[in-house]
Amino acid sequence: MYAIVEIAGQQFKVAKDQKVYVHRLQDKEGSKVTFDNVLLLDDGKVTLGAPAIEGAAVTAKILKHLKGDKVIVFKKKRRKGYKVKNGHRQYLSEIQIESIVASGAKKAPAKKAEAPKKAAPVKKEAPVKAEKVAAPKKTAAPKKAKADDLKKIEGIGPKIAETLVAGGIATFADLAKAKPAKISEIIEGVRGNHIPDTWPQQAKLAADGKWDELKELQDKLDGGKA
Repeated sequence: MYAIVEIAGQQFKVAKDQKVYVHRLQDKEGSKVTFDNVLLLDDGKVTLGAPAIEGAAVTAKILKHLKGDKVIVFKKKRRKGYKVKNGHRQYLSEIQIESIVASGAKKAPAKKAEAPKKAAPVKKEAPVKAEKVAAPKKTAAPKKAKADDLKKIEGIGPKIAETLVAGGIATFADLAKAKPAKISEIIEGVRGNHIPDTWPQQAKLAADGKWDELKELQDKLDGGKA
């Protein structure tokens, strides 16, 4: 007669008086243990569990607790200079099978779950009405004036136009109000041979929309110079 039983997470084929090494059990040496998760039983007739056989059990005695043989765990990575060597000994228990019961094994009675205690009723407090607070009105941010194409002024190229915008002169109106000395100071690093004496006059005509007069003036200029 033999049985296939699950012991400490492993399945074993056991028979009476057989000694088996299993994962370490919690019970002390010399104590008896019962395993009721019997998956298969052969007593002249094979009985299969679904998954376990109801009423079947295997009783064993713990002979001793011990450690298994040392297992070497070696890890290596090629061309990385990585080598790690570790040893491991598994904790085991040696047991001897004393009996195999086909039916009538008594299982430990399951503990009755205690009914949860009823919590004392909680008094509901009247909700406090929150006073409405007027949300502050959002003030509209001042709109920035749209930059003009300063390159329409005779003598101003892309680099100078970019420098003027960075210096705070972004529109024809800004340029018309600026003094030539101030303009020269702003474009000092990129001015080259440009003389901005006529730029405010040209910007004034552009700002007023007098494009024909601006063209006539620019026809008389040479690179922004009169």
